[in-house]
Amino acid sequence: MFEAIIQWDADVLMYFQENIRTDWLDPIMKGISILGHKGIFPILLCLILLILKDTRRVGIVASMALLFSFLFNNLLLKNLVGRIRPYEAIDELDRLMPAEIDASFPSGHTACAVAIGVALLLAAKNKLPGILMLVFSVLMGVSRLYVGAHYPTDVIVAFFTAGGMAVLAYCLFLFLEKKYYARKKVKTIEAGAGPGESPGEQPEITDQN
Repeated sequence: MFEAIIQWDADVLMYFQENIRTDWLDPIMKGISILGHKGIFPILLCLILLILKDTRRVGIVASMALLFSFLFNNLLLKNLVGRIRPYEAIDELDRLMPAEIDASFPSGHTACAVAIGVALLLAAKNKLPGILMLVFSVLMGVSRLYVGAHYPTDVIVAFFTAGGMAVLAYCLFLFLEKKYYARKKVKTIEAGAGPGESPGEQPEITDQN
């Protein structure tokens, strides 16, 4: 089973190289792939969302999702699995991008895009940005296969793990947000109570007649 998956990975990459790569498509796929380099595009997007007041809440969720995905995918899984890059394992495969020093599994570029896309889909009232980001995630994953930087299973797993981290981040944010507003409400009630009154206690009205 495992050998069959490995062979399928290699067959897909060779199909890309022999049947899909073209001179006009090369720079486009390289450009998409570069957008995910070092997480520059996802990080900039999160910063923009955080700076703008109307999108700050969404920006917090997206930033949390990006951080969780980085910790789980890039720091944990990559080092735990330690899968070598396809261009190092498949002699016939030509890479179109500079060699990378980190492990192949899962795709960090894809994971970053997916994490933000799912976060936007969950946290934003307007679902269009999240949908567009997920479409971009698919293009990012395809570009990583096109340039020979990742196996198909690297990309597929990244969708699930990054999506899971985004859901986890959103749930944690909702929990913390609920606690924050509950505490803020208690403080507001306490501040509104007069001296010697307990929160929620109504001041005694005396008969002035």
